[in-house]
Amino acid sequence: MFLQERQNAIADLIAEQGRVAVADLAARFDVSEDCIRKDLKQLVEEGRAKKVYGGAIRPEAPLERVVLNRVDINADAKRAIAERAYGLIEPGDTVFLDVSSTNHYLAQLLAAGDTRCQVVSTMIDILQILAANPLVTAVGTGGTVNRELNGFVGARTVEALGPLRFDRAFIAALGVDAASGDVLTFDADDGVVKRCALERSREAYLVADAEKFGVWGTYAYGNVRDFAAVITAPATPALVESLEEAGATVL
Repeated sequence: MFLQERQNAIADLIAEQGRVAVADLAARFDVSEDCIRKDLKQLVEEGRAKKVYGGAIRPEAPLERVVLNRVDINADAKRAIAERAYGLIEPGDTVFLDVSSTNHYLAQLLAAGDTRCQVVSTMIDILQILAANPLVTAVGTGGTVNRELNGFVGARTVEALGPLRFDRAFIAALGVDAASGDVLTFDADDGVVKRCALERSREAYLVADAEKFGVWGTYAYGNVRDFAAVITAPATPALVESLEEAGATVL
């Protein structure tokens, strides 16, 4: 296979699958990993791929800032993450759910389930979903409403969280630097709330689908090492390895 043919084939795989790994491509095309890295570098320069740790993903579309518009993006992965998170919640827990399209699915599981617990959330839609289940005590933090995030952010929200303590918190991110482990968001007012909840949780879990890794944000509110574990899907071997090298436990 000629160079251009291989690069076109790799670009097609990225478009179809969303993510490719260097090692898998090297085996598939029977070439060295260095050769594949050069192919991916060329595709990135042409705008046909975005480089991430260990491989490449589809080029990013403009960032969708409205959280509710992101609920259906990578829905299968988010449902898988939510199911794993739901299995960690025990009767009597006080749980924190931040603004997150993945936590939107977790809230649906809690609303349909039989686990008696208290859930504190900064996301308005999550509170409305949880209100359907009398076994779940839903508590809103209050604060400044960010319409794009469909939730509460800023100093007043941080103040409301101050005296609270959580058995488990499920916190999302705009992106994760898989090499350094930095966990990123776009909005500082959102980031300080996430950080506050993280610090007040006995066990905090990062909930992030695989396409969040390698995505850049402007505010680092923590590191993967700050969490009890990272819950992600699909958890490819390359992604798990990179997170473990950064000091994270992966579920």
